[in-house]
Amino acid sequence: MSTSPIPAADPPPGRDLARLFAPRSIAVIGASASPDKAGHAMTVALDDFPNLHPVNPRAGRINGRRAYRTVGEIPERVDLAILAVPPAAVARTVAECARAGVGAVLVCSGGFAESGPAGTALQDELRAVVASSGIRLLGPNTSGFVHPAARARANFMPSVGELRPGPVGIIAQSGGMNLALSFLLHADDIGISLAVGLGNAVDVDFVDVLDHLAHDEDTTVIALHIEGVRDGRALADAVRRATAVKPVVALKVGRADVGDFARSHTGALTGDWTLARAALRQAGAVVVDTLGELVDAVAALAHRRLPALFDPGVAVVTGQAGPGLLVADRLRATGTRLPPLTESTTARLAELLPPLTYQRNPVDTGRPDTTFPQVVEAVGADPRIDATLVYTLQEAGTPDTVAHLAEERHACTVFVTGGLDRDVLPQRTALRAAGIPVYTAPERGVTGLRALLDDAHARALGRMSAIVVPTDPTGPAVPDRGALDEDQAKTVLAGLGLRSPRRIVASTHARAHAAMAELGNPVVVKLCDARVLHKSDIDAVHVGVATRADLDHALRRIDAAGIDASPRYLLEELAPAGTELIVGAVRDASFGPFVLLGVGGVDVATQAPPAVRAAPLSRAEAREMYRQLPEPVRAGARGRAPVPEEETITLLVGLGRLMTENPHVGEVDINPVRATAEGLLALDAVILPHRSPDRGSTSHRG
Repeated sequence: MSTSPIPAADPPPGRDLARLFAPRSIAVIGASASPDKAGHAMTVALDDFPNLHPVNPRAGRINGRRAYRTVGEIPERVDLAILAVPPAAVARTVAECARAGVGAVLVCSGGFAESGPAGTALQDELRAVVASSGIRLLGPNTSGFVHPAARARANFMPSVGELRPGPVGIIAQSGGMNLALSFLLHADDIGISLAVGLGNAVDVDFVDVLDHLAHDEDTTVIALHIEGVRDGRALADAVRRATAVKPVVALKVGRADVGDFARSHTGALTGDWTLARAALRQAGAVVVDTLGELVDAVAALAHRRLPALFDPGVAVVTGQAGPGLLVADRLRATGTRLPPLTESTTARLAELLPPLTYQRNPVDTGRPDTTFPQVVEAVGADPRIDATLVYTLQEAGTPDTVAHLAEERHACTVFVTGGLDRDVLPQRTALRAAGIPVYTAPERGVTGLRALLDDAHARALGRMSAIVVPTDPTGPAVPDRGALDEDQAKTVLAGLGLRSPRRIVASTHARAHAAMAELGNPVVVKLCDARVLHKSDIDAVHVGVATRADLDHALRRIDAAGIDASPRYLLEELAPAGTELIVGAVRDASFGPFVLLGVGGVDVATQAPPAVRAAPLSRAEAREMYRQLPEPVRAGARGRAPVPEEETITLLVGLGRLMTENPHVGEVDINPVRATAEGLLALDAVILPHRSPDRGSTSHRG
């Protein structure tokens, strides 16, 4: 079992935020001696900063320091100006700072775009000043930032002064969440390198701070708390750059209804939250669901990083059987591989442990004794094992074997220790001092271990994704004339090699009868109209039409739907039985195009969540999507045809290229794609134009 160091890199040119986050001199504009003023709170919070300059038109002395009437009167160069002035005065004050040579400005004030049209106008004015002057600005509407090592606590909350320096960089849109996460880490004895609340992010944004922290030697892991994203592609690119040198853990909030934006089945399955998480994970981030998971993941990644491993093997070693079973169950539920130990390892364990103990994987030692460190060492040295989770209950009189492992700086990945504080606190202190992640509950240890595994897997997948296969198809051209009906969509998709049953489009009942005679019966009869996305909802799909009477009935039912006075009918050969999938693509206004694969059919929304990846995607990424299908679906359950792996991968890669090469396409919905003995067949398809989420839909949804 091994870990890899986190390398440093040269900072990118033109993105230097040192004067903002590591200032040598700070001015508080709007500083006040009145305790009820924001300018007083900020001056007090920065009291131990050596070069602090209060600025107030009445000058005098504030909190024992000389005050200046304007920032221009300060005799030394000011790196950072913190503004505690009304919103209407902010743009003018920022312009004064720029003329005085100030490097950066922090605007904590609210009352900007978050407050309505008048505030939006103020924010537009502020943005124009920043753009014309080149000054860097954090905010507005933010609680600020904390850089403990530099004693730069640019925040109104006095207790931030107690935050200790450490390896975790935090970026949050919400200033409140920035502080909440900082305090949660502090409670777990984890320090921070820099904690930033972006606020409205008029200038400095996620990308800027990510690039800064990626090249900050004091930061070994980056935590993101994300609400909305204006430029998702830029964020994903910044995450990709950062994860090349250190791990990133992301919590995306806002699991909201996608509403009218969900026009097709594909759109309904891919809301903003789903797409953002998929893009962040694909860029290399470890994506978590809760603030607690964010803390636990960061704790594991703060001091160690596994090598790039596509499918790491994990061992569990416990001193008690019950917790070991709980840990093993939770690991297996997340898809973690717990391989059997080698014969040489089990032979070594037999020498160390009594006969009644369990010596496979998980390993149960009965109770920790003096051989416990040797057991952990033997398991960790097994060539099949890349990471180990160790659980012990410590009690008075038990040998302090865990502390011994910490002293040896053992390469165990994660420890979970239980017991009374008086018995376990020395262990936890020793482990943390040695840079070994330690938790108080099994499920928290599993979260930390999964973060290490997910980070290792993401880097391995990224290396595989860099391999280009020349035979991958280019995307076919899609006509830019609005929504395409099923016949037109299937013609486009044929350019990706996706076949469909033989079909004929008829505009009259008589031509429909002629089409059935040509195709042979039975046939499928459907409405052919790009405005109708869910034809079965309005009785516009009829399967197994075998006689003239059957056909007349189907045509009358389609006419009765009332979509058009002269509807068009699509008649198609009946496809052989098989396994149904949904394959689709959607374009997000922020993150760009995505490709989707899941279990298909009419009831697709009730199935397991689909696999989603940002486009363009590599064959390695498409293969991961394929392997996310339930195994019975891939194998062809109940006698159905299996889903062909390589053909499915080729389709997904091609669909990704179709989306990247046709920016006017908003959604592609192929539901179902049926896997048959002869390969994949598209049974229904629609291609929709790209539109902004706030525009109304003209599609009938049934």
